[in-house]
Amino acid sequence: MRPFYLLLVSVLMAGALHATSSIIVDNQTGRILEGAGANQKLPIASLTKLALAMVALDWSQLKGGNLEQTAVVPEVAITTTGGINPLGLQAGDELTLRDLIFACLLASDNVAAVTLADHLGRALPNATGLDPTGNTVAHMNALARQLGMRGTLFLNPHGLDTPDGQARPRSTAADLARLTRYAYSKSGLSFYVSQSTREIHVRRGGASFGLHLNNTNKLLGTDGIDGVKTGRTSRAGDCIILTSERTPEVTRQGDTVFTTPRRIIVVLLGGTNREQEGLALVQRGWAIYGAWAAKGREAKASNSL
Repeated sequence: MRPFYLLLVSVLMAGALHATSSIIVDNQTGRILEGAGANQKLPIASLTKLALAMVALDWSQLKGGNLEQTAVVPEVAITTTGGINPLGLQAGDELTLRDLIFACLLASDNVAAVTLADHLGRALPNATGLDPTGNTVAHMNALARQLGMRGTLFLNPHGLDTPDGQARPRSTAADLARLTRYAYSKSGLSFYVSQSTREIHVRRGGASFGLHLNNTNKLLGTDGIDGVKTGRTSRAGDCIILTSERTPEVTRQGDTVFTTPRRIIVVLLGGTNREQEGLALVQRGWAIYGAWAAKGREAKASNSL
């Protein structure tokens, strides 16, 4: 019988073998701890909604947008999402932008994503006269360009597969790690994605009622995991972005105390079991991080995002 630790290592490694692409990154420095096909352009399903949420939060913080203002579910949000409507939202329903962000990030609701994009697109600059949803998608692509996400193209706000014969949205594991680092440099996003449940409120026909959301990220609370987003379509397979945090490292040099935050980012695309494979990558990531930190946390441009 093999020693237990060898068996454990083999299990952890097996968990990530089915993914088409993956990356593990130190959030603090951008150091790539491990990558496999990390620059391969792939469909990313509902991981798209992270970019949508960041456009909304940036607009709120930089342009004075009010996330408590109400948006109305447009008919196009129902007709363009392929009948996938787990929250049962209807055209004419009213929700706050904050609740729409929760619905996008926790429940991964596509109708909520189009509703949020439609509303934002009417408030964001629109020099080329795009329709509201298309304008928001253009701002998502502008954010990607700003962050150096060269392998990324957003074509809709939700990440659903486009019909055969049409252009396909795409990104890479490395690009999504860049987006996640950006998201965690801002206040707000981490609170949304760390919630396991949330009640939002919908106003319909003059009456208001609550909807209970469960986070699709089943790994929350395991091994320090506190975010970020899941995705799945037939073309994209299982996809997930995870962040895992550990207690900051505190060292002292004379009278000076240094505190080093410890957080890793894991992105997995084209998997078959996002929870098993994602957790295996997080656990391996912390093992790699420990060895890297013990050697002084070297980070060069050539091995960093």
